[in-house]
Amino acid sequence: MQEKEKNILHILLFFAMIGWGASWINAKVLSHYINAYDMVFFRFFITAIAMVPIMFYFRESFKIDLKSFLVAFLASFVFIAYMKYYFLGTKYGTAALGGAFVTTLVPILTYLFLAILKEKKLLKKDFFALALGALGVLTMLNIWSFNLKDIVAIQNLYFILASILWPIFTIISSKVKDISPIAFSFYLYLITIFLDGLFFVDFKSIRYESFDFYFWINLLGLSIISSVYSNTIYFIGISKLGASNVSTFIFLVPFSAIILSAIFLHEHINISIIVGTIMTLWAIKILNNIKFKKF
Repeated sequence: MQEKEKNILHILLFFAMIGWGASWINAKVLSHYINAYDMVFFRFFITAIAMVPIMFYFRESFKIDLKSFLVAFLASFVFIAYMKYYFLGTKYGTAALGGAFVTTLVPILTYLFLAILKEKKLLKKDFFALALGALGVLTMLNIWSFNLKDIVAIQNLYFILASILWPIFTIISSKVKDISPIAFSFYLYLITIFLDGLFFVDFKSIRYESFDFYFWINLLGLSIISSVYSNTIYFIGISKLGASNVSTFIFLVPFSAIILSAIFLHEHINISIIVGTIMTLWAIKILNNIKFKKF
């Protein structure tokens, strides 16, 4: 890969991570219009449609084997549950805390779950990293204030549930081997909107008349930028640069969520969120042997 192409891909990856960080702000705004299940349906309905030309562009096959379909079916239920608590945590809490808390806790819990399933072996450095990550999480929750009411606030519980569900979703999805990530994502979105629309969405109760410019700009941002653009660029980055190089860009996500929350939602950013985020990111770096390189 030529240096110019690599630099362009680095820029695209930078904005992809910003897009993931912005998804927390989009969700916060949408929480004033619709509930969690409605958000899942509208978001991934648009996402699935937008994925069709991408499938054609990358010449992805629309065929799916039975095993991959069953995995996508099972993963969809966990995916919907994750989206519910991601949405509720953001609705009742702050986008800054959610973006920092969930995006840093997820890779730590994923690593821990894989170790419990004996798919990863814990080394001495890993125990230190897990302890550092736990300390970072407690710091983000501002446990050192010893204010029990704030620590056990409902939004914190939602964020914790979301952080537990995503690793389960990831581990289930990893069982798929015979279909590309882009094609699997496409079918995951299709099955998700089918199940969500069939069992959870009450279309008659939705207040369609309240859907103004701010609703649509945030829904499109969540669907097109966060889901389609960011995911696609991330997969391209892995195929062109390798997972180890692309993984360093993940560190931009929580900080972009924090900064964008302060700018667009005027949220007050506590020093505990910043310090806790840095601690958990450092734990992720140790766990995954991530090395920073000059791009």
